[in-house]
Amino acid sequence: MSTVFLTGPLKDLAGGVDQFELDVANVRRLIDVLGDRYPALKPRLESGLTVAIDGEVYHDAWVQPIPSDSEVHLISAMAGG
Repeated sequence: MSTVFLTGPLKDLAGGVDQFELDVANVRRLIDVLGDRYPALKPRLESGLTVAIDGEVYHDAWVQPIPSDSEVHLISAMAGG
């Protein structure tokens, strides 16, 4: 199982929960599982997301595999200019 961490507003949309143990094959499946558990979180995850898997950063990498026992950090996209 991988350990998944939520930060900032993502944590707030998950009711304050900031860490999960999940067994998912890729980022898309991770988004689906978290969206099913926390419906308020799903639109935010799908609107732009940075994912760090074992320290390597990916932007909108829906099919990026998540190896078992990975550490995954989800970071909401930031608006700005």
